[in-house]
Amino acid sequence: MRAAILLLIAASAAVAQPVGAPIQAVEFQYYAYPRNLWERELVWLKSIGVRTVAFSIPWNWHQPEAGKPDFTGRTSPRRDLVSFIRLLRRLNLEAWIRPLPPVKNWAGNGQPEWAAHDRRALRAWQRDLGRLLEPHTVSHGGAIAWAEGAPGFLDLPSPPAPVTVLSATDPLALVRSREALAVARGSLLWEGVENTLYPAGWQPPGSGPIRRGAIGFSGEEAPTTVALRREAALLKNWAPLLARMRPHPKPSVKPVQGKLPAGVTAHQLVSSAASAVSVINRNGQPWRADLQVWDPVTRRSMTVPGVEVPGGESLWLPVAVSLAVGGLCRECAGLAPAERIVYATAELHTLEFENGLLAMEFSAPVAAEVVLQLARKPSGPYLAAGSLDHFDFDEKTMQVRLHVPAGKGPGNRVRVGLAIEPPEHSAFLVEARRLVIGRKNAVATSYSSAELAQRSRLRLPEGWNARRIPKSPNEIEYEIEVPGDAAHGDWANLAIEADGVLLGRARVQLFRPASVRVSQAIRMHYGQEVLPLDLAVAAIDPRAGRNLDVTILNNSTQIQNYTVETSGAGFQFFPPKTEISIGGTMERAVGIRIFADEGREGLNEARVRVSGGADVDIPVRLVVIPRGGAAAWHADLDGDGYQEWVLENQRVRAVFSAQDGGRWLSFIWKDSNANVLPETGVYAAVGPATVRVQDGPGLEIVTSAGTRKVRLDGGSLVIEQQGTPLPPEALKSEKRGDVTLEVRRESPNRAVYTLAK
Repeated sequence: MRAAILLLIAASAAVAQPVGAPIQAVEFQYYAYPRNLWERELVWLKSIGVRTVAFSIPWNWHQPEAGKPDFTGRTSPRRDLVSFIRLLRRLNLEAWIRPLPPVKNWAGNGQPEWAAHDRRALRAWQRDLGRLLEPHTVSHGGAIAWAEGAPGFLDLPSPPAPVTVLSATDPLALVRSREALAVARGSLLWEGVENTLYPAGWQPPGSGPIRRGAIGFSGEEAPTTVALRREAALLKNWAPLLARMRPHPKPSVKPVQGKLPAGVTAHQLVSSAASAVSVINRNGQPWRADLQVWDPVTRRSMTVPGVEVPGGESLWLPVAVSLAVGGLCRECAGLAPAERIVYATAELHTLEFENGLLAMEFSAPVAAEVVLQLARKPSGPYLAAGSLDHFDFDEKTMQVRLHVPAGKGPGNRVRVGLAIEPPEHSAFLVEARRLVIGRKNAVATSYSSAELAQRSRLRLPEGWNARRIPKSPNEIEYEIEVPGDAAHGDWANLAIEADGVLLGRARVQLFRPASVRVSQAIRMHYGQEVLPLDLAVAAIDPRAGRNLDVTILNNSTQIQNYTVETSGAGFQFFPPKTEISIGGTMERAVGIRIFADEGREGLNEARVRVSGGADVDIPVRLVVIPRGGAAAWHADLDGDGYQEWVLENQRVRAVFSAQDGGRWLSFIWKDSNANVLPETGVYAAVGPATVRVQDGPGLEIVTSAGTRKVRLDGGSLVIEQQGTPLPPEALKSEKRGDVTLEVRRESPNRAVYTLAK
């Protein structure tokens, strides 16, 4: 499971990229991704440093029929293009769009069948789409910054060329991306980051519903995402500098002794404010050498000793990086122009200075060092990875040599900090860790003097407001109201400044007041991949009833009181209303017993209402399954705008898709929630199917291959096809964990699939 992202050094507010800066984008196919997970994934991309999201706009998806476009989710939540672009703007992300066909890895390449070879229809699509998107371009304060494959569309520029396409599942992605950065221009486009789940019937021919990426629907990351994280962390602060950096005109990087071995390359990019050496080791063994590089400050060669690059790794080593404003640090007003990083043998991502402390964050796969040129003797101490460490200072050269320990975890990140001078004034944000969306949050600040407190101000994100409440001469509390449309999980930058100097900062995460879920709600299975549903569905035994747990996570740091109320025609809830207190950042469950009236078999509507510390209204579907019988029902389980058909009893559940020929998606043993079908499902046919509920109950699925009748008998699913034989058998009898699947093909037209422990 993806770990919570705790960035060790606060990031400055996002700034516009200068012309010529390299663009790093992640492909995000909103139309092939569950609508209820859009916000979560975009927040994650922003938190790791990605600023640009690329996507096509499939014409045939938004206008499957002539004259009936859908850009607002009227026919499918995933067609809500307007909300998607507004979400990008709320997160301060940029959009890189492709408004015209072809659309890669999409049915029909994005071209509607009704408009094949119709140039007038294509021009009308481009015109109508332009009218829709024009208010959302950057020139109008929106998110859309780039347009690819449509010259002149809304006067948007094309992404900087060349575009290097990278796969997030490629073990060599970091090496390939660094090769592209060595020329300090163009765009990096990452594909295959998230799993994609095609709307039923819209996948390319021959593929299943899921296209695998580096991140599953639950948020679990493959090891290869380290490359994306590394590049995003690097370019977050280096990208503006790269716009001014150019490759050195002569080969300036070479070992002090000998030559670079085969498989190892090194390039240097230089500018007046910052330079860097990129070293790539494609070999399987580590490589170590003293490197001769160009120093643009002295305009002479210098030696960087002990550069070590593990096999298959790449390092971006800083050389002659100014510590003053205009270099890598955006808030270093207290440092002189002559002060700089002479070199480092670890990859530098972040550089900040406040309250007399110089903080640096590196990616260090092995122990390294950094040398600083200062205008004064550091006051110390030196903290490396949270521990005190020694440093060497040369009085003659005014240079400081600092040890950088090897980083831990994915990306080998490590933070170091050196006290340059005792601050004349200091200010701190006290325990600012989280803010609650739509609420007034108290944030305490403290100051080294009453005079400083009077001259200070709190710097907030654009559009935010805060009320200043003095608590003592040296303490001020700010009542900060977080806008109600802020995104759950996003981060906000707060800072204290006085006399134009930054004195303290904090990067705090934003949370909705409470997170509420129905613990027993079913999940959608694709093979072993489990999709969290936006729709809560729970099965009910009409005689015995069932317990339903409403779990509430209090995201506030204070104790909150909640009222939980349940309602639904034809059901009794015990208790119908519950009051509960939950401590700060704690979670508790409210147990509810549900009984159904007679005659409520099948799918029914109910609601769970949470009020008090949060205001949440959750629609719940209750499936009443008769004792010894089965229930047939349908709902849009994956949020693509198309219904899935479900046949279930007390023991098993089978799910079918009507849009791709009645594909059998999952077969679940309910005691362990285990699915025995492959990720692609079975029995898909060409084109949509018509599904009807039959007495029994069962399902009748009319496909291009014939009419199938499906029914449940205990733990057995029986499929019979009239007229033509069933497709060749794709399943076999086998044991899956604690569940055994038995497959019997009783005739060419009849198959029986049985689950048992």
